[in-house]
Amino acid sequence: MALTRILLYVRDVEKTAHFYKTLFGLEIHRTEGDRIVELADPQGGANLMLHPAAKGQKTGQSTVKLVFSVPDVDAFCVASSARGFPFGPIHRAGDYSFANTRDPDGNSVSVSSRGIAVR
Repeated sequence: MALTRILLYVRDVEKTAHFYKTLFGLEIHRTEGDRIVELADPQGGANLMLHPAAKGQKTGQSTVKLVFSVPDVDAFCVASSARGFPFGPIHRAGDYSFANTRDPDGNSVSVSSRGIAVR
């Protein structure tokens, strides 16, 4: 059994889909009549499903953080900032680094080189 999908409740599905497509290359998939937009990882990672949040539903809580693996956090953050999506400071922890941001709905997002073999 594998974790294949993560569902996020968001206020602006289109803006949030654009964020994840632009920064992480996720492919947008829609099914007519379905309110959920599914973002598929072409590299085989878990899909991200975006569901419109109810009016009273809080978004951007800090109980979940999405972590995307990138081989070069510094280069990724420079490129992301140039596209209008800045990350916070780059943190170094032993043999890996990471940086944090938030998506358009305030959900925590991180890029990390943890677990990526450096050759």
